[in-house]
Amino acid sequence: MRANQVPEQSLERRGEKQETSQLPSHAFCTGARFPASIHVHDVAGESSDLRHSLRTVMTLAGIKVVLFDLMGTCVDWKSSIVAALHDCPHALGLHPNDYEVLATDWRAGFFERILALSGQQSPDIDEIHRDVLNALLADRGVSEDDWDADVRARLVAAWHHQLPWPDSANGLRRISAKYPAVVLANGTTKLQLDIVRSAGIHFDALFSSKLLGYTKPDPRIYEKALEMLECAPTEAVMVAAHAYDLRAANKLGIRTIYVRRSTEDPTEDMDAVRHDVDFFVDGTIGDGLCEVAALLGC
Repeated sequence: MRANQVPEQSLERRGEKQETSQLPSHAFCTGARFPASIHVHDVAGESSDLRHSLRTVMTLAGIKVVLFDLMGTCVDWKSSIVAALHDCPHALGLHPNDYEVLATDWRAGFFERILALSGQQSPDIDEIHRDVLNALLADRGVSEDDWDADVRARLVAAWHHQLPWPDSANGLRRISAKYPAVVLANGTTKLQLDIVRSAGIHFDALFSSKLLGYTKPDPRIYEKALEMLECAPTEAVMVAAHAYDLRAANKLGIRTIYVRRSTEDPTEDMDAVRHDVDFFVDGTIGDGLCEVAALLGC
């Protein structure tokens, strides 16, 4: 899909009318169609392609900055962690077939811990990853003699080196050519630096929960980021593969784009997610951040 096209929409669009000044010219391309991977919430129900195109740019008119979640949204943590597990010596007492399950459980355990800490001082994400890993290994009967401290530290460090999704580099390049692209994610600045460098993706700024002092979905972390960017909520759009993140942003008036990823939100009802966000991009069947770029007129 060319960057000057608006993709075809097949969903409803939520929210109030926005000013139509500053609408990009591509909004009026009547021949443009939205692929099945992009959905726009529209309380009015079905509309023509042109009406969907107009609703899209009315919602995104006035945007000055694009905020991104990082892990899961822009990078494929699962492939990286499974690869790190496979690199461990086979004599560590865990069958290789369990590596993918262990990686998934590790991520789920992290989310349980991080969501329980919302409203508290932001923790060190490496410590959370280490504690969750230790608990999971104990449950599997893997002792400290089997997997010593060095092995566990190496696995925790693997979260710092991740692969990008195939659409991430190109999509981010297009978006950052028009808007400031800013990471707003739980973790440390060191973690974010390591991830973006290893993944070969670019952002204009990195805002970590450790830096801002709050953990998502605490509303104060979004407010602090907007304050530092000198940006009103309606001048920002948040892109994430986590519904809890976007629901929190929406409550503050930030526009929201959900990017569905195969590794994220396994327990979420996707119909409910579509209803709760401004835009839903199905990255499992489409081009993820490249389609986000198209929505933003990039």
